[in-house]
Amino acid sequence: MSDGTPDSLIPYDEIVQDALRAVVGRVLGQVEKGGGLPGAHHFYITFKTHAPGVDIPRHLTERYPDEMTIVIQNRYWDLHVSPSGFEVGLSFNQIGSKLSIPFAAITAFHDPAVDFALHFSAQVEDAGPEEIAEAENDPIVRPADDGSNVVSVDFTRKK
Repeated sequence: MSDGTPDSLIPYDEIVQDALRAVVGRVLGQVEKGGGLPGAHHFYITFKTHAPGVDIPRHLTERYPDEMTIVIQNRYWDLHVSPSGFEVGLSFNQIGSKLSIPFAAITAFHDPAVDFALHFSAQVEDAGPEEIAEAENDPIVRPADDGSNVVSVDFTRKK
């Protein structure tokens, strides 16, 4: 018997993260359909500002270059929920802004009214391209001077 846990060929972590993000979508969908937040419920939603699909005003991405937390409580409008994310209008320094946030960008969801919280690993790929080593081309192989059409190729690589 081995002491270590074997690597899973089933991505359980990813499946659970997707299911928990669906909880956020369902809750926001109920708020959208109900026309507002019930009782004292309100939400703190933290998300990666540069995640694919996030669409927020430039001044917010400059102020929050990595993550941002929004509050959906009293002053929000035009909440629209889709299977992949949500849009909401919020005010920042008396300036109305529309935000579009995919569920995959969310890193935390908290409803302090009932002390309910979820934390996620952001499903964001690295923004920068992978560093690629410079190509090492094979040396040019010249045909033999004896007039034949046979070319000698050496596939060994110098280290």
